[in-house]
Amino acid sequence: MIVVTTPRLVIRSFREKDALSLLDYLSSPRTPCFQDEKLSSLAEAQEEVTRRAADPSQFAVCLKENDTLIGHLFADNREEPDSNTWSVGWHFNHHYEGQGFATGSVSALFQYLFTEKEARRLYAYVEDYNLASQRLCERLHMRREGCFKEFVSFAGQNDEAKYDDTYIYALLKKEWA
Repeated sequence: MIVVTTPRLVIRSFREKDALSLLDYLSSPRTPCFQDEKLSSLAEAQEEVTRRAADPSQFAVCLKENDTLIGHLFADNREEPDSNTWSVGWHFNHHYEGQGFATGSVSALFQYLFTEKEARRLYAYVEDYNLASQRLCERLHMRREGCFKEFVSFAGQNDEAKYDDTYIYALLKKEWA
């Protein structure tokens, strides 16, 4: 299912053919917060693509010219007390950085959520070391609302807990319009 198109991108549900591209950027996540999504084999990537294809919160970001997966987005309101509040996030293959794909696709997702899903508020968690995502939030006019100290834990080496300081960014529909 295609959710949104831009002049250069298609945002759609995941497909079986996306497995190799997903493995390409999740086999060695550059940002430690994505370690829990790390994939080690094509078989794992195929399972992950199948799981994401059935999950309405997951979106594949693909080049319009050849349908190559270059990243993914998520948007979820299922665990929110207010169904008009959505948690959003993104992860892109580093080979496609600096070309405006993140800004274009996330902006299109925001437009979709505000207009089609009647979102009132969007928010994103961004680790303090993830400068690229912080800059993306700021380009999209999201405001930094605060910092959660040692908020998100991830398994490190030898399953040791790791805690990150995490910023929360948010945007209201009336601010987007």
